[in-house]
Amino acid sequence: MSRPEPARVFAALGDPIRLALIDRLARGEALPLGRLVEGCGISRQGASKHLKVLEEAGLIQAETLGRERHLRLEPAGLEPARSYLDAIGQGWETALQSLKAHVEGKG
Repeated sequence: MSRPEPARVFAALGDPIRLALIDRLARGEALPLGRLVEGCGISRQGASKHLKVLEEAGLIQAETLGRERHLRLEPAGLEPARSYLDAIGQGWETALQSLKAHVEGKG
């Protein structure tokens, strides 16, 4: 059974290493694998596992240039999570407005 898209995005972002990789890619430029994982404290093999999760969630795209694999952020991949959070936020806003109206009406 596959997870709904927002759950897949949240799961991918739920790991500190993957979140750090996304943060580095969010600066705008595509990075070669070696440079992306530099200073993260993980091997290229370990990074490959994390990058696979990010790629499957639609958060990054990989491109081979010569002998190097370059990775870049895919901002549209965040949309399912953003839409989900917006919907929840609207629900909370509506509930808070109703509570406020109720409390002020009783006061």
